[in-house]
Amino acid sequence: MEISGIISAIVIGIIIGVLGRLVIPGRQHIGILWTIVVGIVAAFIGAGIASAFGVADTKGPDWIEWFIQIAVAAVGIAALDRVKVRR
Repeated sequence: MEISGIISAIVIGIIIGVLGRLVIPGRQHIGILWTIVVGIVAAFIGAGIASAFGVADTKGPDWIEWFIQIAVAAVGIAALDRVKVRR
């Protein structure tokens, strides 16, 4: 992966993290930095899942891949929020 691919993955990860946070109802008790980190990780994991199912490369926008990434981000943010609240 080239540096431009890594930078674009980080930018997309930020967007994915914010969208994942918006999907979850209510207030989350995690900071924006954690949201970004979860979004970046979710972008990579979601891309891997989409690739495994063969929906990563389609003609036009990869909507299914985006939905998978947002769902992974929402699960990650909810899990991290639950861990933070217990402390």
